[in-house]
Amino acid sequence: MAANPTAAMIVIGDEILSGRTRDSNLHFLAGKLTDHGIGLVEARVIGDDRQTIIDTVNALRARHDHVFTSGGIGPTHDDITAEAVAAAFGLTADIRDDARALLQAYFDSRGIEATPARMRMARIPEGAALIDNPVSVAPGFSLGNVHVMAGVPRVFEAMLTGLLPGLVGGVPVRSRTLRMLRGEGEVADILAGVAGEYPDLSFGSYPFQQDGRFGTNLVIRGTDESLLDQALSRLESALSVGAA
Repeated sequence: MAANPTAAMIVIGDEILSGRTRDSNLHFLAGKLTDHGIGLVEARVIGDDRQTIIDTVNALRARHDHVFTSGGIGPTHDDITAEAVAAAFGLTADIRDDARALLQAYFDSRGIEATPARMRMARIPEGAALIDNPVSVAPGFSLGNVHVMAGVPRVFEAMLTGLLPGLVGGVPVRSRTLRMLRGEGEVADILAGVAGEYPDLSFGSYPFQQDGRFGTNLVIRGTDESLLDQALSRLESALSVGAA
């Protein structure tokens, strides 16, 4: 079976790095890509710096099938993502007629003045495909394997929901979870032993506290449902023996 496509995300914005804004787009993207059979294997959070955006886009688009960005495509002077992504491809991002028409119709229908600042949201590189924005119309765009979307969570989520069906995915990754009130140190060797028996699956442990006690969620991930069930049963049996 061919490996699933891989993806990376670039979260762009000084407000994220300063702690003024909490990012939720990475969490949303990860869940949707998992269901679509695309593995999100890398994420970076960077500021509103043109060269940093260019360098990051070029590094990640060379390594992964898809790169998703969020943030920096609005109307203000510090919204520089469109121009920077275009520059990564050796292009410019100017106001494009199709994007301008979308925004003009939206503004006209609401009696909003189409100021130069608002029309900055029509900056799209030539050759890029528009990503629909059913929330506030201003589009994102796909250029090569880079998908440029808004930072506002509601808009990002709507854009991604429309974009994903057109992207070739793989086999959805599923998981099984075993929750127990035993610390990671107590189950680590048993988990490693079972993981060694199932090289096609991914095993992880995630600690928690409940009522003053330490516990661990043991998670098994993979694309084969029957193999997941078999590994879960094996893990439960090994932990039962190990607790005796």
